[in-house]
Amino acid sequence: MSHILMVSVGAHGHVNPNLPVIAELVDRGHRVTYAIPESFAATVRSTGATPLVYTSGLPDETRGEQWPSDPIEGMSIFFDDAVRVLPQLEAALTDDRPDVVLYDIAGYPGRALAHCWGLPLVQLSPTLVAWRGYEEDMADVLTFLGEPEYERYQARFAHWLAELGIDLDVDTFSGRPPRCIVLIPRAMQPNADRVDDDVYTFVGPSLDRRPHQEEWPESEKPVLLVSLGSAYTDRAAFYRDCVAAFGPLPWQVVIAIGSHVDPATIGPLPPNVELHRWVPQVAILARAQAFVTHAGMGGCSEGLYHGVPMIAVPQAVDQFGNAAMLEQLGVGVSIPAESATPEALREALLSLVGSIDVWDRLTVLRDELRAAGGAGAAADIVEAELAKARI
Repeated sequence: MSHILMVSVGAHGHVNPNLPVIAELVDRGHRVTYAIPESFAATVRSTGATPLVYTSGLPDETRGEQWPSDPIEGMSIFFDDAVRVLPQLEAALTDDRPDVVLYDIAGYPGRALAHCWGLPLVQLSPTLVAWRGYEEDMADVLTFLGEPEYERYQARFAHWLAELGIDLDVDTFSGRPPRCIVLIPRAMQPNADRVDDDVYTFVGPSLDRRPHQEEWPESEKPVLLVSLGSAYTDRAAFYRDCVAAFGPLPWQVVIAIGSHVDPATIGPLPPNVELHRWVPQVAILARAQAFVTHAGMGGCSEGLYHGVPMIAVPQAVDQFGNAAMLEQLGVGVSIPAESATPEALREALLSLVGSIDVWDRLTVLRDELRAAGGAGAAADIVEAELAKARI
């Protein structure tokens, strides 16, 4: 039995995708310590792992706190939290060092600890990964890289690495893992043919074995789920437009509104529309015939896993690229938030569910995704890294 450390951050989109991998490793007899804020401890415990609770300064989604939309501010708060968390992990694990470190893309303390203690290291990525030529291809998106605030962020990060004795530049440390398990469908990865297969292995999501997942009842009507995820849900006008768009249709419409919107502001609801603060999204998608999503990578992966056509209304960060990928794959329609009128939403739904080509393409992608290996393939990679470290 090996001692495995997983280091993540307190955000649903970062934690949920790796839980099946953690549960698989526990089932194989490994002892897994999972570093996470208290608000996610119960979820982590449901996998059989032992939570190592640390104090974090990141927004707490369980209390309705919002994440910044500015990319430099977002990167800065992850870095600041890494500086805060690393000493907590060192103190907790000095007398119980792990055999291998797994870490989320924002779990910088995990990578730092592995370097400082000379431990094997594997990243679990819940989103797309870099490819050869990434910086050049994304130059139009990464315009903030030349801003003075970004240069200050880089300087602070580089100083921290130097203090720790880590001889890596900031971009390599934060974005180029030595080994990476990619928990998304390969079909959602831009330029997948230029991804280094020696470093990155796409195993896809393992939604059949999320230990914290709930159930959802069957419906006599086709089910439509509307959800903007956990971070960008303060959109009362959008939810009203969804009621107007889908309320007149013979569908069961489930809308997740999050913690920021007063249900009373949505107005009167027809009998086929229901509002919830939170829903068991994966369980509903297993029953659904359509999904209105913000196009976060987790939601896109879950929609593809269950073969559900998607209407993407991206809100921030990587969601615009994800929405474009859904259109390119032929399984979704992307609507800019400012253009998501009731008429546009209704037209998108009817065009998607009425297309044989969409359903055929979804079947192919669903089967490819489920054949990628999921948690079992991910656990094999972790065990292979452990075996190499013992040689």
